[in-house]
Amino acid sequence: MENTYAERRSVQLDGYRVRYWFYDADKKHKPLLVMLHGFRGDHHGLQLIATALREKYHVVLPDLPGFGRSEPFPDREHSVSSYVEFVREFLEALTDNAVHPGCETGIVLAGHSFGSTLAAHFAVEYPAMVERLILLNPISEPALAGQQKRLTKLTELYYSAGASLPRRLGTKLLASNAVVKLMTDVMVKSEDPGIRNYALRQHQAYFNTFANRDVLTEAYQASISHTVAEVAMNLTMPTLLIVGDQDELGSVRSQRTMASWIRSHSLKIIPGVGHLIHYETPQLAAEYIEDFLASPAPEPLEGYDQLPHADTTASTPDQLTGMIPAVDPGSGEHQLTKEATARGLYGTDER
Repeated sequence: MENTYAERRSVQLDGYRVRYWFYDADKKHKPLLVMLHGFRGDHHGLQLIATALREKYHVVLPDLPGFGRSEPFPDREHSVSSYVEFVREFLEALTDNAVHPGCETGIVLAGHSFGSTLAAHFAVEYPAMVERLILLNPISEPALAGQQKRLTKLTELYYSAGASLPRRLGTKLLASNAVVKLMTDVMVKSEDPGIRNYALRQHQAYFNTFANRDVLTEAYQASISHTVAEVAMNLTMPTLLIVGDQDELGSVRSQRTMASWIRSHSLKIIPGVGHLIHYETPQLAAEYIEDFLASPAPEPLEGYDQLPHADTTASTPDQLTGMIPAVDPGSGEHQLTKEATARGLYGTDER
């Protein structure tokens, strides 16, 4: 799907070209919002949210290097650290160096799924460049510690086979439409056939636009080796987390625990939604983002400074299960009306 409101642009960085889409309703002075898509995706995944926000923000959606229409890194691995440096280079080029590691005012940075991991790690590495942080379906727990351990192991075998087979056969396996459909079925929880079909069509069109199998294999390893939780305690800027209560890649419990480690945060939980909030409830997500950016920063958590330091050297289940949240989220799950659950109109706000 081409978006008539988006203008395609490109920038040459260190030996590779990045293409990005500029969503804007007019040329008035507005805040800059940069959004990072998830693993295997490209800018199309976030275009519904970008379109909803274009009246109030200059929204920029780059294709991550090696995906969509952006070229891969020519001489470095497609790892989290490499992508963090890409974000720095891209923001400096995008703003003509007005936003840099020592600047006084940063931008609004958002990321979905793997993009949330990149955004969070970047915000810790270069906090001056990020005024506020938005995490959509953030990765709150290690892949092998989640609810889909068995599926994760099968996925690892799948990517391993794709990397080890002869190149043509391996690439064909990695680009399999049957696997893309399985991924979509796992991540989408909406019962609306229109939403499910839209998500599937999007994935079929754009999930296989990776540069080559080496890029895909490297990025996959990066996506399962790091989380937002690793760096949550080091996030200093106001942070919004928008999660689905049926997200197989991050339980509500782990999301609440991780959120409690962030000094100044707002947590929104959308019922009846899985890992694809940007497809299932994009308008609601955009409303949450608008409210967050228009409101004063959430009050810092009391007792935050007394929290034990997280082990940031490795992503392990103990980081999430072995610590008590700074704020007690209350006993039991939130009681939702059947209507709210069915329509997915209401989230919860926890601070």
